[in-house]
Amino acid sequence: MGVNLTRGGLSGRPDTAGTRPGAEPHPAGTPRLVGIVWGLLVLNTLGSAGAKTIVPLPRSLIQMVTMGALVSAFALALTINLRLRIRASAYVFLLTLLLVTSVISSANLESGFGALFRCFRLTLFVCTLWLLSRWWDGSLTFVRYHIRAYFAVLGSVAVGLVVSPGAALPDLYGGRLVGALWPLTPPQIGQYAAVIIGLTVLLLQGRRTDRASAAVVIVPSLVLLALTHTRTATLGLLLGLALAICSLILTSAAARRFFTWTVVCVVVAAVGFASALQSWFLRGQSQENFSSLTGRAKVWDALLSAPRSTSEQLFGVGLGDKSFGGLPIDNSWLAVYNEQGLIGVTLVAAIIIVLGGVALLRPPSLQRACAIFLISYCAIASYTEAGLGDASPYLLHLALAASLLATSAEAAPLSTPDVPRRHMPRWARRSEVI
Repeated sequence: MGVNLTRGGLSGRPDTAGTRPGAEPHPAGTPRLVGIVWGLLVLNTLGSAGAKTIVPLPRSLIQMVTMGALVSAFALALTINLRLRIRASAYVFLLTLLLVTSVISSANLESGFGALFRCFRLTLFVCTLWLLSRWWDGSLTFVRYHIRAYFAVLGSVAVGLVVSPGAALPDLYGGRLVGALWPLTPPQIGQYAAVIIGLTVLLLQGRRTDRASAAVVIVPSLVLLALTHTRTATLGLLLGLALAICSLILTSAAARRFFTWTVVCVVVAAVGFASALQSWFLRGQSQENFSSLTGRAKVWDALLSAPRSTSEQLFGVGLGDKSFGGLPIDNSWLAVYNEQGLIGVTLVAAIIIVLGGVALLRPPSLQRACAIFLISYCAIASYTEAGLGDASPYLLHLALAASLLATSAEAAPLSTPDVPRRHMPRWARRSEVI
C-alpha cells in the first residue's frame, strides 16, 4: 500500500517545501537510509506476542525478525554516521539515564536473564536514536517516515482482514480486530491507526498534503480503528488533536475552521448516535467490569500493596514482560515502578515534562502542533498501556516529537553569504549615516 503525503505527492525526493510561501526550508541532506532505519525501528517495536495468525508463526521466529530489525537499524545508522556526529537531545539523554537505571535494576537477575537481554535491546534502541539525532532538524521528514511505516503495518492488518475475516475478528478478543498476518493485538492496531490519523490531519491543516493523499491514509485507518474498539486510542486521538489544533488556532484560519466544524460534528454525533456510541464504548461489558478498567485496577492494587525492599522501591526488579503475578500491568507508570523503581518513574516523568515544556515554549507552528499531539497521546495512553520504560512504539512517538522540537542547525546561515567587507573611508561613513 503506497501513500503520498505532500502537496503533489510525498516521494522520496528531497523536500522542496521551502519554495512555497510560508513553508520552512528543508535541507536535502537526509540520506534515504535514514527512513529505512526508522522503519526497522518500527518493525522492532511491533512485539512478538499477540493473536493467532493465519499461518502460525513461532515466537522464536518473530523475535528473531524483530531483534534482527533492531540490529540492522543500528548497523545502518552507524554506516551512514561513521563519524558519530550527534546533536544534543535532552530526550535521548534522559533515555540514556533510564537505560542505566534499567541495567542496575536488572543486574541482580531477579527477573532472570531475560532482563539483561531486554537491557541489551534497549541499549541498541537508544544508541540508534543517538545516531539518528544528527538529522533531527525540526523538519517534517521523520513525520513522513513515521506515517509510511505504520501505514504499511496497517496495510498488513487490512490484508489479513480481507483474506481471513474470521482470523482477523476472533471470538477470543470479542470480535475486535487483530493482526491475522502478524500477531498484533487490538490496542496495538488502534494505537498505530490513531497516531497516523492525527499526524495526517495536522499535515492537511498545515497544507503539507492534499486531500486525496490524506484521505488514502485517514479513511482506512479510521475503519481499522473502529473495528478494534480501542477506547484509549480513540480518546488519545480526540484529545491529542484538540490540544494540537488549539495550539494553531491563533495563527491559522484553517485550524479555526477545522476546530469549529469538529465541535459541531461531535455535538451532532453525540446527540444523534448516543446509544450506538455508548454500546461501542462499553464493548458489551458490565458496568462493574468497565469501572474496574477491564480488571486492570485489581492488578494495580495488588502491585502497589506487594512488599518491596528499599532497593526494589528505588530501582525496581529489572526489565520484564510488563506483568505482575502473571497478569499484564497495562499502565506505563506502574510498569516502570515495578521494573525500574521510583528513579525510573522520575525519569519518565521528566521526559514528558521536558518535551511538553519545550513544546509550550516554541512559537506556534505545524511542527509544534505535531509534537503536542504525540506528547499528549502518549501521556493519555500511559494510563492504560505500558511501554514508556522500554523500547516501544511510545518511545518512538516521543522521539519523533523530540525531532520536531529540535531547532534547525541551518536556520542561522540562511541569510546572504558572507562577502568580504570593503574598506570605507571615515568621511564616506559619515555621509552614509546622514
